[in-house]
Amino acid sequence: MSFSNLGLCAELLRAIKEEGYTTPTPIQAKSIPVILSKKDVLAAAQTGTGKTAGFTLPLLQRLKTAYNKDKKSHVRALILTPTRELAAQVAQSVETYGKYLPFKSAVVFGGVGINPQKALLRKGVDIVIATPGRLLDLISQDCLDLSKIEFFVLDEADRMLDMGFINDIKKVLAIIPKQRQNLLFSATFSDDIKKLADSLLNSPVLIEAATANSTSHKVEQSVHLVDRERKKELLLHLVNKNNWKQVLVFTRTKHGANKLSEALVKDGISSSAIHGNKSQGARTKALDDFKAGNVRVLVATDIAARGIDIDNLPHVINFELPNIAEDYVHRIGRTGRAGNEGEAISLVCVDEHDYLFGIEKLIKQKIQKVEILGFKVDPNIKAEPIGNRGNRGNSSNQNRTSKPKETNSSSKKSFGRKKEESSSQPSKNKTSNNRFASKNKSETSNTSKNRRTNSGFKNN
Repeated sequence: MSFSNLGLCAELLRAIKEEGYTTPTPIQAKSIPVILSKKDVLAAAQTGTGKTAGFTLPLLQRLKTAYNKDKKSHVRALILTPTRELAAQVAQSVETYGKYLPFKSAVVFGGVGINPQKALLRKGVDIVIATPGRLLDLISQDCLDLSKIEFFVLDEADRMLDMGFINDIKKVLAIIPKQRQNLLFSATFSDDIKKLADSLLNSPVLIEAATANSTSHKVEQSVHLVDRERKKELLLHLVNKNNWKQVLVFTRTKHGANKLSEALVKDGISSSAIHGNKSQGARTKALDDFKAGNVRVLVATDIAARGIDIDNLPHVINFELPNIAEDYVHRIGRTGRAGNEGEAISLVCVDEHDYLFGIEKLIKQKIQKVEILGFKVDPNIKAEPIGNRGNRGNSSNQNRTSKPKETNSSSKKSFGRKKEESSSQPSKNKTSNNRFASKNKSETSNTSKNRRTNSGFKNN
């Protein structure tokens, strides 16, 4: 099957061809015809499957079908994402594939002032890509009219729920028209996602391009058992011995990311950290430098890494295992993309054995254990609760609600605002029924470039 068989217009096919694509991915082949048929969609798609184009292409096609060049632009499509990075990624997809179409788009997320964005919206846009807090801020200031929304997309809905955005989602749904096409994309079909789908979607078509919580066969996974105090030493050893030029490293906390990145620089390895306390400008620069090869090691937290989309990223290192087993799938999904092979290595100390067990149970496979010469584990070291070490995360409870969060602080409160990225401080144990507890949030906005989006991310 080729894109030409999916009912897309010549302008979209031209843009697709210029990007070097001829054959749709499974999620694209399944979702595009359904979306073009005007049906609601509930789709499960892992990272790296091409899901973003899977909804941006048919959305642009549907906008074109009903386009009236004599009418002033108004917001007809709203795409909601959990993080700034993901918003930028989606915005770039809209810009890339819609460059031969007359539609204007704006991306709304943190890191820049709100006034330029207000000015842009006053001129009229057709598509808005947003994180929840800033969207509600603009609505509360009468800067954004969503009364003519025809298409509503909720991207990475599972992460939305994890970050406590359920109340914001409900506020948005109460504002936009009842008659619309809804698209919900999630990495998993959890009970909470199904509950949300029931309230949002109208007789949806279920699309599943990959088994939920499965890992790509293109990614070679391994575990290196190591003493907790020798993790940095082992990371340096791996980077230097193998002469790795591009490595994405995950930590659990913002402090841990900063500390590790600074340590790598002191040891002669070019490195940057990316997390929720970094300004949008700093996050964008760090990512651009990493993509360009100016930085060998990018150290990231889970939430900040959402939206990192590098086709040929060869190595992902879990310097610390995630508290939430599902996040492991998202992490290693940053490599092995677009049909390429990748390598995911986890540095696991005695404190993290419960985390490892939870991950292997989730993905239904044992991960290969590799012993590195010179890094034999000391059997006399006893496990310590991770929550007792502030820079190493929280307790070993695999319950999703125990996950430490990241936060962007702000002294200014406004309507409907929640944390785009939550606090790294240890959280109190909660039951799964309390996972949507309300939190404060800080988000700022971004603007469009010319007629379309300036995502702040360069093309690869």
